[in-house]
Amino acid sequence: MPSAPTTPITPSAPGTPSAPGTSGAPGVSGTAGVSGAVGVSGAAGAVGVVRAQVVVVGGGPVGLLVACELAGYGVRTVVVEEREGISARPKATTLHARAVQCLVRRGYLAGVAGGSSAPVATRCAFHFAGMPGLAVCAPALEPPPVLKCEQEQLERHFEARARAAGVVVLRGLRVTGVRQGPDGVQVTARGRRGQVTCTARYAVGADGARSTVRGLAAFACRTYPATVSALAGDVRLEEPGALRPGWHRTATGWIVVKDVPDVPGGVRLRTLDCTGAHRGRHLPPTLEELRAEVARITGRDVPMGQARWLSRFSDFSRITLSYRAGRVLLAGDAAHVHFPVGGQGLSAGVLDALNLGWKLALAVRGAAAPGLLDTYDLERRPAAQRVIDNTRAQLALMRPDTGLDPLRTLFGELLARGGGGGENGVLASMVSAQDTVLPPRAADPSPWEGRFLANTELTTAQGRTDVIRLLAAGRPLLLLSDGADSARWQAQARPWSGLLRVVRTGADSALPGGAVLVRPDGYVGWAAGAGPLTAALGAYFREGGSWEHGQRHPDTTTTGTSTSTSTGTGAGAGVDAGVMAGAGAGVGDAVPGGVR
Repeated sequence: MPSAPTTPITPSAPGTPSAPGTSGAPGVSGTAGVSGAVGVSGAAGAVGVVRAQVVVVGGGPVGLLVACELAGYGVRTVVVEEREGISARPKATTLHARAVQCLVRRGYLAGVAGGSSAPVATRCAFHFAGMPGLAVCAPALEPPPVLKCEQEQLERHFEARARAAGVVVLRGLRVTGVRQGPDGVQVTARGRRGQVTCTARYAVGADGARSTVRGLAAFACRTYPATVSALAGDVRLEEPGALRPGWHRTATGWIVVKDVPDVPGGVRLRTLDCTGAHRGRHLPPTLEELRAEVARITGRDVPMGQARWLSRFSDFSRITLSYRAGRVLLAGDAAHVHFPVGGQGLSAGVLDALNLGWKLALAVRGAAAPGLLDTYDLERRPAAQRVIDNTRAQLALMRPDTGLDPLRTLFGELLARGGGGGENGVLASMVSAQDTVLPPRAADPSPWEGRFLANTELTTAQGRTDVIRLLAAGRPLLLLSDGADSARWQAQARPWSGLLRVVRTGADSALPGGAVLVRPDGYVGWAAGAGPLTAALGAYFREGGSWEHGQRHPDTTTTGTSTSTSTGTGAGAGVDAGVMAGAGAGVGDAVPGGVR
């Protein structure tokens, strides 16, 4: 079987389009006539062998975002997805504050409806367990604390960005095997015309709640059995207005009603039965079943028809005991699932992706400090456990037991008064993940280490800028206020100059202690007043490491039954070009004017 011809490429910054008429992507051979922007699109017919540095299983928003990050750092990445296209079926619609803040710092919300970094409100009304009064807030220079965006739109956006950055997306392939050895992994998948084998240094399972990768790689899990039964769907009411929009609790359950504007009489319904789990919770629901459940909860029959979609879910929850098994890592619903209340699932997956991407890229390039990749599990698994815990707490408050009425009254007062749960309160910070503090890496940490660095305006030799603009290129930042110690800190950082971007700011800049190391995901890795800077840098990065964006890398290659090859010119020096030139190249330009 002949090998496909390949063409060297230089991957561009995350989401940076390639030159017109090229893909900026690996040369790929698959089934003739099934070519797209990256050589293979809708590749159910592709057969052969794909060689990459990382294979991502799952083409949902989490998997595609991981792929965007990896490709932006020059890592040859392939995405394998079972679906042949992006589903238009409604799924998640909410991105909470910390996920929005991290996405904006990486430039990923440019072009997403509602994702502009223009001046916005810093306070959004939300709910806790269906009770109004939760006020999710964000600092004044940050994007909106709650972004409403259909998952379908987000998937299309991330896929376009991934393809533009050089990611190969193979669709219509069901994974059948995952094997790993000391030097790499092998993922086998099958499509309509045969088998594809992907070999890589690492594999990421982002293939959802029923993850094949999780099972094949034998990840151990902690589970919480289902105790309730819920239905959801878009239907047309025979009598428009028969159900009032909002959250409604009765003595027999809950019903949530939302208008669907593009359908006359259309509503999106969710029902909750707290009497126990459905015996056939994996069976598809019917319109008749939904109608009967609405009648049981409301006490009256509500005629309905023309269901566009229906689904069944429960409060079954699961979390893997580790997010890593050798060279296989999990992200998103593959690693954790919970009762879908409060819109936290999509945000948790996005934060997984943005925590994992830069660490895995460093590991692939041999530039990661020992143990850095293991911090993905240490930092993200506790966050997912908190989501599981708070959604279980919300469900407990939602149970239609009159004995819970005093507790609901108390929570309602806390929400109304703030502090405990309302504006800037504990619950709002928890649901929005803005209370996240990461465990320190250094032996003598600063109080700032592990905290998220809020967007701050800075004065540099090139003019005014801010944290959001500086992080857009994806490199770790060493921010130094002008002063007596800045030259010393800069000298200490010299062995890591191939990985860091050092930025000197005016003495008036509000930096913790006058010097701060900021990770690519926006969290503080070190601040002045703690242990030595060299110790902190050594805890994250290998001395002498480099992103090496200027070096051309061998393509991801596919050998198969045909030789449809896509050739790209790349993007020159990628991220580093913009960093060294101070021009915020590529994705940096996608953040218009920072946040004001």
